[in-house]
Amino acid sequence: MDSIGSLRQKFVSDLSSIYDQDEALSLFQIAAEHLLGYSRIQLSMKLQDKLSEDQETNFNLLLQQLQTGRPIQQIIGKAPFYGMEFIVSEDTLIPRPETEELVQLIISENKRKSDLDIIDIGTGTGCIAISLKKGLAESHVSAVDISPEAIAIAKQNAQQNGCPVDFRCLDILEWNLVFDQEQYDIIVSNPPYITHDEKRDMHRNVLHFEPHMALFVEDSAPLLFYDHIASFALKHLKKEGTLYFEINQYLSEETKELLIKKGFAKVDILHDINSVPRMIRASYF
Repeated sequence: MDSIGSLRQKFVSDLSSIYDQDEALSLFQIAAEHLLGYSRIQLSMKLQDKLSEDQETNFNLLLQQLQTGRPIQQIIGKAPFYGMEFIVSEDTLIPRPETEELVQLIISENKRKSDLDIIDIGTGTGCIAISLKKGLAESHVSAVDISPEAIAIAKQNAQQNGCPVDFRCLDILEWNLVFDQEQYDIIVSNPPYITHDEKRDMHRNVLHFEPHMALFVEDSAPLLFYDHIASFALKHLKKEGTLYFEINQYLSEETKELLIKKGFAKVDILHDINSVPRMIRASYF
């Protein structure tokens, strides 16, 4: 049987046409944690250990799937986000670390408030809504998505993480047919914003395995969802409330201008940890 160290090198070699060395090593770490229960430190101390035949078979089966470009989160059926574990499938986007920064921003700016009404639009796995419920426990959080499959996954995640969220399956582009007098302190969304022109720069594990409906917009209307959600906010955001978006970094100024034209008095572009324009915060005051 191979040692853990030699199997790790096999991962790097066999995945070299898809991932660079650091990415392949990270994938092996995730695989080792999933299959063996080893933390990063534990793994570094056990590289000489031999695997059982079953363990080696499980690693090789996982490696074969990785070689197709399938994301490891879909292979193992879960992904970490904001200190919790989320079920993922091909019907949901895999939660991204950048989105954790949006969640942290909202929690840090609203943690002294209570009884907040929050809605997450385009919830996917429910990672934003559930994390906000965890961080702002006294708030009432609801979330919507057009995909019934995504809503089913999000409900499982809410139950698994002990964070009650009111989920609804609907098309936010038809919000005026669905919502009545609901008012929210916080409206948040990470909507589809990637143009088809940007596809050429994307990894195949995203293009082939994640839901295009949750990723892409037509080049002719790249701000379609921001436009509709901003209109929704004009009617359903409380006067002292705040609208938060994750945004396309290449359209940050255009998104800001859209919100200003809609009538928001204060619109701020916010950068992520890598100094990329990643979020927008907008309010009436």
